[in-house]
Amino acid sequence: MSDDFSEWVNLAQPRLGAAVIDANDEFFAEKENLIRPEPPVFIEGKFTDRGKWMDGWETRRRRAPGHDWCVVRLGLPGIVRGVDIDTAHFLGNHPPEASLDAGDGSTWTEILPRSALEPGSHNLFPARGRSACTHVRLNIFPDGGVARLRVYGEAFVDWSAGDPNALRDLAAIENGGRVLACNDMFFGPKDNLILPGRGTHMGDGWETKRRRTPGHDWVIVALGHEGVIRNVEVDTAHFKGNYPNRCSIEAARSETDWKTLLPEQKLRADHRHFFESELLDVGPVTRVRLNIFPDGGVSRLRVYGRIS
Repeated sequence: MSDDFSEWVNLAQPRLGAAVIDANDEFFAEKENLIRPEPPVFIEGKFTDRGKWMDGWETRRRRAPGHDWCVVRLGLPGIVRGVDIDTAHFLGNHPPEASLDAGDGSTWTEILPRSALEPGSHNLFPARGRSACTHVRLNIFPDGGVARLRVYGEAFVDWSAGDPNALRDLAAIENGGRVLACNDMFFGPKDNLILPGRGTHMGDGWETKRRRTPGHDWVIVALGHEGVIRNVEVDTAHFKGNYPNRCSIEAARSETDWKTLLPEQKLRADHRHFFESELLDVGPVTRVRLNIFPDGGVSRLRVYGRIS
């Protein structure tokens, strides 16, 4: 349970269209809390007419055989690689065990066998997903509360559909893109970089701390499909006093053969930068590395290309 699944996408993000669609019980706390994006909180002394207010999904105390369950429709169909069953703030009322099924909402396959949970903790488990699914079902034994559920995996894209010569954003999360790594994300998570739409505020992007040593910051994105890149967008929306001074982009077909795709370019605050003629021909690639000089925040990165 040591893997944090940081290279995979949380397929259960409401921003991608995920929703909690069913549960057999939600007496103490609503099922919709289960996939809220913000970390769970605890408010001392806050009660409802049903009991203590809790930031999660919580069922009543079970007095009959069986177990409780909750169904989540994923925002993107995908193969589940790991799961975080977060029991934050549930201490004397967490489920002792849980399991996870995956399927299409009516037919299910177990991808996490019944496993012990720790109270007040991130419970991280690898999943045995073998094929793309659209729904997951969290089973808790016998009852209790779970603060958050994160379903990490690989988005499934049918690349045979549509015009194969069309330009597509190969880095987009909905096209199977994944942010593999970065050197720093103190103020803003790396995964924001490839979310749908433009950033809504300064916190909705990738932002590093202020650099006090020589060097520069970087982030690596795996493309959803190998392709030939034709144009790139670097969007610094909402980053005004903290945008990077310059950027460059490298691209590679494997983990080691990095080539310069975009030489260093000057950036502006709160601006969409489009690069096409500035790109160098590096052939088909599977990943890109965005370098920012020396530090700062980028809202979105778009990498448009033709699949190869």
